[in-house]
Amino acid sequence: MINVVLFEPEIPGNTGNIMRTCAATNTKLHLIKPLGFSLDESYIKRSGANYIKDCDYTVYENFEDFKSKNKGTYYYLTRYGKKPHTSFDYSNKDENIYFIFGKESSGIPLDILKEDLDHCLRIPMTNKVRALNLSNCAAILVYEALRQQDYNDLLRTEPFKGEDYIETGIDESI
Repeated sequence: MINVVLFEPEIPGNTGNIMRTCAATNTKLHLIKPLGFSLDESYIKRSGANYIKDCDYTVYENFEDFKSKNKGTYYYLTRYGKKPHTSFDYSNKDENIYFIFGKESSGIPLDILKEDLDHCLRIPMTNKVRALNLSNCAAILVYEALRQQDYNDLLRTEPFKGEDYIETGIDESI
């Protein structure tokens, strides 16, 4: 199973976008407190998470609480990582894979990263920016794992207008 872990997320819009990605990919989301926003449904919906009802997520008091309840392979996205995200093998569908992302302002604490340097990864980029947007990074990693797993049971055709919509121009949903 593929999992996204947000360590002390601060920006509700990023978490909302990640919730949408998780709902679209059957990826479980783990949120580690403190959160920089309320998960009250009316509040989080305003931040862009219209998919909160479709997102499987759990909130934890701290990183130790998260680790005690979740076993598998942890991958830490950090700008200090020395291995590209594509250098890892995520193809085992029976393995619990956890992509861990730090808070937007300061990332994952160094003491956590130092515990598992072999699983610290980086998305390659130029020297013009420090990092990509958090929700973009989550989507990149989730879809790389899904690509390696042949996209599991995700739909390969558009479910609303019909798979032949481009060819026919006929909206099958009406």
